Amino acid sequence: MGNLILSLKKVIINKNSVTILGLILCIFIIFYSYNKRVSDSINPITVPYAKTQILSGTQITNKMVGITQVPPSMLEGDVITNVSDVVDKYTNADTMIPEGSLFYKRAVVAREDLPANIILDYPTGYVLYNMKVNTESTYGNQVYPGNYIDIYLKVETQSLTGDITNKRADDKVMVGKMFSHVKVISVLDKDGNAIFKKDNNAGPPAMIIFAIPEEYYILLTKAFYLRSYYSTLIPVPTNESLKESPGELEMSSEYLKEWINAVTIWTDN
Repeated sequence: MGNLILSLKKVIINKNSVTILGLILCIFIIFYSYNKRVSDSINPITVPYAKTQILSGTQITNKMVGITQVPPSMLEGDVITNVSDVVDKYTNADTMIPEGSLFYKRAVVAREDLPANIILDYPTGYVLYNMKVNTESTYGNQVYPGNYIDIYLKVETQSLTGDITNKRADDKVMVGKMFSHVKVISVLDKDGNAIFKKDNNAGPPAMIIFAIPEEYYILLTKAFYLRSYYSTLIPVPTNESLKESPGELEMSSEYLKEWINAVTIWTDN
């Protein structure tokens, strides 16, 4: 054992031996690095690709995405390698993804990053409604695009011809749910900037935008513009977006509908 240690000491002390060992180590490192680079460039990796042509502003679904294997050396630019970074995203406004193409980061964006004229997609026969809100009425800015809200109406029956702060004993307050399962399209500040868009300087929430049938739009507008009553529209967030099949938009109170129409003028024009 002592002779072995002594021999090792002689090798270490010998400059020629140290040089040879250093060269061997360098050759090993170069060989390992080269083989790793070759292996990394040859061994295929799994990436998503477009199974069909996808037009601009289109939501990318599972049916549109396939999986293929390609050598890393063939990947150029900002290619997306994870399916989760593609599905449920949108093709950019100025982009068309050809059939068979890989997905690139510059061509795939989140819904909130699309221009406003593209994100406002809604069913035929629906119209957009812009509800005024603030940080308080959005529960500390907790109403997000894609979430669902219920809409309540609060009405104080004292006439506004008098002093609304001077309450009478016979004053009454009516509160009821008007609509259920209203899907929020966008949340904007007072200048029209999307609140939840990345890398922006948006202010506090000032409006939420959603789409409803024209009949409901007229009813909401009537409720908002009631002149003889102190009325407030109240958005209430729900967990509907977490369900596998969210409920359909619906009128929640026929009584409120009849009451609003009774205290306002109806016109077909």
